[in-house]
This record gives sequence, C-alpha cells and structure tokens, in this order.
Amino acid sequence: MSTLYVEIAPSILSADFARLGDQVQEAEAAGADLLHIDVMDGQFVPPITFGALVVAAIRPLVKLPLDIHMMVVAPERMVPEFAKAGADYITVHVEATTHLHQTLQSIRSQGAKPGAALNPATPLSALEEVLGELDLVNLMTVNPGYAAQQFIPAMLPKIGRLREMIDASGRAIRLEVDGGMNPETAPDAVAAGADLLVAGSAVFNSHGCVADNLAALRSATKTKRRG
Repeated sequence: MSTLYVEIAPSILSADFARLGDQVQEAEAAGADLLHIDVMDGQFVPPITFGALVVAAIRPLVKLPLDIHMMVVAPERMVPEFAKAGADYITVHVEATTHLHQTLQSIRSQGAKPGAALNPATPLSALEEVLGELDLVNLMTVNPGYAAQQFIPAMLPKIGRLREMIDASGRAIRLEVDGGMNPETAPDAVAAGADLLVAGSAVFNSHGCVADNLAALRSATKTKRRG
C-alpha cells in the first residue's frame, strides 16, 4: 500500500482511568489523530464502560476528534446525549440497531459523523444499502467487548474486500480496523487496506510511554505523523 499516512486512534479502554485526563492529553501531544471511546452497556457485550458524561469531561481537554464506538443495544436511544456531549463520530453496530439507515441519518442530523461497525462474523453485505450514509466503517478484528485481545488473521481478506467496496463507492469513508492492533499486526491491516487503526493496549501500557508506543506503530506501518 502506497499510503504514507495512516491515522491512529488510541482507545481509552486501555488507559489508566485514575489519570484519564492526563492520558488523553499525552495521546494528543504524541500525535494521535482521534480518540476512540468504547461505550458498552453490559448487554450487547458483557462489560459496562463509559457514558456521555465521560465524553463531556474529555471534550474540553483535547482538540482531537472523539470517535465514539457504541457497543450497545438500540444505540439510537443514546445518540442525542453523545452528540450533545461532543462526539465527532458516532459508530453503531449493524447487529444492534433495527433501523440502521434511520439511525445513521439521526447521527448526522445531530451534528456528528455516522459510522457503522461490523463484528467479525457479520458479512460486508450488511453495509451495501447504507454506504451513502457513512463517513466511517469500523471492521472488528476481534470479538467486541474486551481490550488486549488477539487479532483474528482471517479478517485480512475481509479488510481487502471492504477496501474495494469503499473505493468502488467513490466516497471518502474511513476504513477503521479495531482489535488486536500492535506493531506486529498493524502492517498487515494497512497492507490489506485499513487507513485508520484503533490501538488500545499497544498505546496505553506499562512497557513504554504513549509517545514511544505511538511512534512504534508508525514505524511498523511505515507511515508518518500528520504535519
């Protein structure tokens, strides 16, 4: 892949919650492109994580776009409060909302950019009728719900097929790969067609500082920091 720049969105699911404000500012200073915020309701996936109050608390701390990944049942119920809290992207799972097209339109009408997420076993055909409504597709390369999972290599051909689908649409839709991204797996995801990587434990960990960890991802994918 000839792209010289691939966006990286650190996932705060792996951050130190006791110093979350400092961690998101460290990520911004280190050159992160977006902040990925995993919203889980204990129903669509087992854990319960962040609500709109956390998004509202982070919003004044950074200028980065906030990428809200809603792993919740009937996400359309929560779209207004997350949009009001300062979300830039709101991504809903195609498996979790009955009226996907309507939900995506609602996200855009409230000032955020709509995205759709797909679990590993969900076929790309689920997106065919809504590509015109999307600014982002989040392709899960682990089963959602927990940080620090192992990347599923069988998802690489699916990334490639999604890349072809997006390119054929002629739309500037971000292809986000989410799950198991680290310096070993990220190059394959980029080569397959990803242009936005979600990285949690590869960025926020006890082995290195946020800046060094982000630099390692950029080096591994042979891409460069914007600017």
